[in-house]
Amino acid sequence: MKRNPLGDTGLEVSALGLGCGPLGDHALDETTVDRLLSIACDHGVNVFDTAPSYGASEERLGRFFSKERRDVVLVTKGGYGVPGAPDWSAECIAGGVDRALSRLRVESLGVFLLHSCDEGTVRRDDLWEPLVRAKRAGKVRAIGYSGDGPALSAALETGLVDVVECSVNLLDRSGLDRVRGARVGVLAKRVLGNAAWSPRAAVGRPDVDEYKRRSRLLFGDATSACGLGLDELFLRFAAHADGVSSALLGTSRPEALDDAVRLVARGPLSASIASELSLGYAPHAGGFFGLV
Repeated sequence: MKRNPLGDTGLEVSALGLGCGPLGDHALDETTVDRLLSIACDHGVNVFDTAPSYGASEERLGRFFSKERRDVVLVTKGGYGVPGAPDWSAECIAGGVDRALSRLRVESLGVFLLHSCDEGTVRRDDLWEPLVRAKRAGKVRAIGYSGDGPALSAALETGLVDVVECSVNLLDRSGLDRVRGARVGVLAKRVLGNAAWSPRAAVGRPDVDEYKRRSRLLFGDATSACGLGLDELFLRFAAHADGVSSALLGTSRPEALDDAVRLVARGPLSASIASELSLGYAPHAGGFFGLV
């Protein structure tokens, strides 16, 4: 698995990372969780993205990696959900770091991100101080923001961000536009655009419905384009996009991870395919804003 520098953090991350939201599902048995994490590590995946809102995800990662010590970069998030502390308060953010250390069973986190707060919250000076302190204390290697739109730009403007996590896919390149030229590590989320072209895509979720609309505009009802399946086009675009350190695939299915590793290993899309996709995207770029 190819590794890339995560901005200027000194961390190296695999071109494909595992989004661990699906691992938080309590209906998922522990054997399946362990098998998926073992397969990921065997493939050379070393970045694992989680959050306290992802059910049992943090605890499961902590349990697995406490038994299977690996050279991994654990990414988690916060700003909410600390008992007795108001959401987005300095107390909540500092407490969130400590809770993550405990759940993940580590002495230092790889990356801690503020999780999708709005632009006004991002611009508060007191929001970042507890993260700066945590970094100085060695509790966190890198800090940053997870989200899209104006709030992402506001986070970058603070000058305190080491890493961002934003949407990067063939239906949304706005995050790439916002981070272009910034000296930050970029973790790409929603790399498959919620698989909006698939019959299995969720119905009734505003973000998925919007991606379905965009997919129909760009690809009609097709599940392939430029001679390749859309899953391959989306994965290779995100994993090899200029500036992206790691593309996060959210899955609980080992076979889906195997397929993704195989596709990413094929390398960047050819110049002709990339050009064709960019030409199709260009007329819609102004309306394909980042989704919250």
